[in-house]
Amino acid sequence: MNALTESVQILRDVGGHPAFAVIPFADYQALIKGHVKVEPGIPSAVVDLAMDNEWSAARAWREHMELTQSDVAQRMGITQGAYAQLEAKKTVRKSSREKIAKALGIHEAQLDF
Repeated sequence: MNALTESVQILRDVGGHPAFAVIPFADYQALIKGHVKVEPGIPSAVVDLAMDNEWSAARAWREHMELTQSDVAQRMGITQGAYAQLEAKKTVRKSSREKIAKALGIHEAQLDF
């Protein structure tokens, strides 16, 4: 288990839903000082889409989020055709990966699989 989550206490609201997370003060200080590195994850559903269909990571994320190529292209400020070319590649330049990630609202490292 992750050391950061071992000592977390979850407080629930009257409906039983998580409302607050209580953590040790030392862990809190490490978080606010940026001393704890939290790696972004990739949902198994996204990986499954990519592997099962032989899609790029960008396409798997887009399909998982139920977005069209036009949606993502508009967010990037490019044409749908230009985005389609980027998405068809298994690997893209770092600058393109950063732009795609920003348009999808994910961390660029989540496109590296």
